Amino acid sequence: MTQPLVFIDGDQGTTGLQIHERLQGRADLRLLTLPAADRKDPQRRAEAINACDVAILCLPDEPARQAAASIVNPAVRVIDASSAHRTDAGWVYGFPEMNAEQGRLIAQAKRVSNPGCYPTGAIALLGPLVRAGLVPADYPVTVHAVSGYSGGGRASVEAYEAPEGPRGPAFQVYGLGLAHKHTPEIERHAGLTQRPVFVPAYGAFRQGIVLTVPLQLRLLPLGVDAARLHDCLRRHYAGAAHVRVTAPEAAAQHTHLDPQVLNGTNDLSLSVYGNARHGQVLLAAVFDNLGKGASGAAVQNLDLMLAAMR
Repeated sequence: MTQPLVFIDGDQGTTGLQIHERLQGRADLRLLTLPAADRKDPQRRAEAINACDVAILCLPDEPARQAAASIVNPAVRVIDASSAHRTDAGWVYGFPEMNAEQGRLIAQAKRVSNPGCYPTGAIALLGPLVRAGLVPADYPVTVHAVSGYSGGGRASVEAYEAPEGPRGPAFQVYGLGLAHKHTPEIERHAGLTQRPVFVPAYGAFRQGIVLTVPLQLRLLPLGVDAARLHDCLRRHYAGAAHVRVTAPEAAAQHTHLDPQVLNGTNDLSLSVYGNARHGQVLLAAVFDNLGKGASGAAVQNLDLMLAAMR
């Protein structure tokens, strides 16, 4: 079989560059790239998309929709790294570890929507607990998350890494209108029936995420505690290649969480912290926003799709 042809549309952006780097030199596929002069030419991009086996869209939402709409070749498969199709029922959600069937669905899909960085952590923590009935679907969820400044895209990276010195603040909370585009994605794929409060922030470090979800035990079903929540996550992710759940003994020794500890990997670390006296639990996720939160996840989905094509 001829090596599959993979086209990265938007390979000069933060996510696209990292996907290109991760795929560079692989012998099991061919990369299709456009000359700089053709990258903004709709006709040349449409020709490239329709000539490839798998297109990875690393574009803003509206251009991603336009790129997907330009496909007339029924054999072309797509991974969209934008947020344009993440709640679209016609697209398969690209989080293989979400449930037992998701990896198979991704492998066979024509259209895959890559998860957002923040939703990856929130859904990984909440999804199994909601499905198991340990966290009610209508729980008043609050998600706090701090990402490296690369989460703001190329403009943010250029501001923080300017030759004359960084122009970004040490820390900034944003999304104050409580209308962040990741919120519906979290609600849908975590299985919630009420919109969560999502509070995102950027720190003055390049990449990495710490995401936390606080829970009040009095609002959970009787008998649910930190140990049961941990055990549910442990069982759900047993055998998962890229998701690990911190053992309670190890979590009890933690005094802080470093958002950068998994940078450069496609791994996701989940932890459960509890205080029985106060009746409170903190769910936490640590991962690379450019790894499992973006490019690493896209390559993982690509590999599932390529394996099904062989």
